[in-house]
Amino acid sequence: MEDNDIIGLYFARDQKAIAETKSKYGGYCFALANRILGSKEDAEECVNDTLFSAWNSIPPYRPKILRMFLAKLARNRAINRIKADHAKKRGSGESTLVYEELSECISDGRNIESEIIAKELGQAVNGFVAALPEREGDIFIRRYFFMEAVKDIAEGYGMTPGNVSVTLNRTRGKLRDYLESKGFL
Repeated sequence: MEDNDIIGLYFARDQKAIAETKSKYGGYCFALANRILGSKEDAEECVNDTLFSAWNSIPPYRPKILRMFLAKLARNRAINRIKADHAKKRGSGESTLVYEELSECISDGRNIESEIIAKELGQAVNGFVAALPEREGDIFIRRYFFMEAVKDIAEGYGMTPGNVSVTLNRTRGKLRDYLESKGFL
């Protein structure tokens, strides 16, 4: 079933929308959640929460790209699960490593000022990533949005893990410089 047809089912409040979404994107959401959580049981629960969130969000929201909309929901659910469990390191520990790597560029401060500028910072980071060369941007997104392990990214590009790490390090440096020029740091 095409994405527009699935979205149409949501707008018609037809519960078949959930089954069709799970059939088409359940495995994708599970893989993303499992990579973050490192637990099959937690990932399965995260997929169910993602489907529930999609049901509650559509309508009124009409996603342009259903796959990315679901990925964002699944990722946020998985991260919220980690926060709720007060876990410092679970599974492969990719979420902890990702946050540590980005901490040099983006503060993890949980104060009012951080919340006020969070939207602007998000827009700045999105603009930065969009301006990167395609391969560099894809590596950055795979690491910091999808939380893929460096070795998995390297395999996908036929690179060494060291080469991917160097690319990520240089990109983080560019991000830091970009954010400094925009007054975020």
